[in-house]
Amino acid sequence: MDKKQDLKIASVQFENASGDKTKNLDTIESLCENAALAGAQVISFHECSITGYTFARKLNKKQLLDLAEFVPDGPSTERLKRIARKYDITILAGLFEKDAEDRIFKCYVCVDADGLKARHHKLHPFINPHLTPGSGYCVFELHGWKCGILICYDNNIVENVRATSLLGAEVIFMPHVTMCTPSSRPGAGFVDPSLWYNRQKDPTSLRIEFDGMKGRQWLMKWLPARAYDNGIYAVFSNPIGMDDDQLKNGCSMIIDPFGDVIAECRKLDNDFCLATINAEKLEQAGGFRYKNARRPDLYRDIIGKEHKPTQKVAWLNQDKK
Repeated sequence: MDKKQDLKIASVQFENASGDKTKNLDTIESLCENAALAGAQVISFHECSITGYTFARKLNKKQLLDLAEFVPDGPSTERLKRIARKYDITILAGLFEKDAEDRIFKCYVCVDADGLKARHHKLHPFINPHLTPGSGYCVFELHGWKCGILICYDNNIVENVRATSLLGAEVIFMPHVTMCTPSSRPGAGFVDPSLWYNRQKDPTSLRIEFDGMKGRQWLMKWLPARAYDNGIYAVFSNPIGMDDDQLKNGCSMIIDPFGDVIAECRKLDNDFCLATINAEKLEQAGGFRYKNARRPDLYRDIIGKEHKPTQKVAWLNQDKK
């Protein structure tokens, strides 16, 4: 393995404003400034951090097109570039993208002072029926590291993480808007927004909900396994606070190839966590050995067998009733 320099990555949580791109970009810039001062070289924000997310389920196609932007020449991507140049950092953030054919994508961009480094279109979008699914994986180089991007539900499909890893990704950025929603899973459900508004007086009740089966306990059932099984660093970013009418619990974190959480946001507020990643762990971790021990001759035809994808999101289906 070529010698890689250690890399300082920040994962951010913040309360976004639905549809207010200017406000969200102002918040992103403020958090970038603080993270850069703390030494971050790369700063990762959540899914649709520029535009807001959950409110988009209510938009018709015209409204969604009005919200979406061209990439890389749209105003939000240009603003990210200016922020990256100002603080000499790399930024990853999400928005709705449109193209010349009026297709709309859930997009996540990576920019630095020189411009667009990478973009990924969500492979499994569901928040709005007018979204077009992405058609490929995204692997790119960042400060000498091979990186990938998978957005929210993309990471629930284990094949997506494995494929991105097999394409060379050593770090996978995993922007989300997740947790605190109904599901068939025991213990799942919405968290009462009143707990958020009363968090200064009663942080304990909110923390119990955020850290329990509605939130972090569920996340820890599967997210560390994605890093462990594939021997990669996972950079998980998630909003905190109100996202439209739903409360989200943040806990943005960075997980190493051993499946250990090495940094995590714990404030009940806008926050970032910072971790230094190093190359030694990539080959020390079990996932490196397990990938080398694979026998695709056994399961090539099984995994590649024709299959019609179906996607059911319990809380969204409930919302439509």
